[in-house]
Amino acid sequence: MRLNSCARLSRSRGMCCALGGGLMSTSSTSTTSDVVLFINGDEYPINIDNRTTLLDALREVLGLTGTKKGCDHGQCGACTVLIDGRRVNSCLQFAVALAGGEVVTIEGVGGDGGRLHPVQQAFIDHDGFQCGYCTPGQICSAIGAMAEADRGWPSHVTAEVAAGVESAAGLDAEEVGERMSGNLCRCGAYTGITEAFMTAARSAR
Repeated sequence: MRLNSCARLSRSRGMCCALGGGLMSTSSTSTTSDVVLFINGDEYPINIDNRTTLLDALREVLGLTGTKKGCDHGQCGACTVLIDGRRVNSCLQFAVALAGGEVVTIEGVGGDGGRLHPVQQAFIDHDGFQCGYCTPGQICSAIGAMAEADRGWPSHVTAEVAAGVESAAGLDAEEVGERMSGNLCRCGAYTGITEAFMTAARSAR
């Protein structure tokens, strides 16, 4: 095991952090690694092939099948999850590189006792889905996109790129469509998705 120079005691996990936070053990000749993934607030110590994507680790190793496999090339957004609060296509991310990262999947976005996240509720209220296959990725992406907007990040259609945006609550349909353009809906539920996004963003104010 190799510990970086800023190895620290992980909060309430009782283990040293390697590679920025998680425990990882491998050798120069091994094709597998022992890693501890932190997903939805839980620890998952696993041994996986170094080539395993986070998407395949979630679905095939850990049984967290809410995250969907669509194109498997980072082009459809169905596999979107949140890593340290930022949206990521999990099919493009090696699981071993996530040692120490906090992963949130669709199973973990809601509150205690089965309480829905405001974005989940808005998708229901505005019929932001049809078959539902892309919906987990749409919801995770929307949550990440709102956080980006709340940090002031501009998009391709932002009028004043240098100024950014004030918050997610102020985004119009054009901004939402641009920010969610990496998530495809083959059923064409984009109108409901956009309305759900804007409702959830404004309700959070």
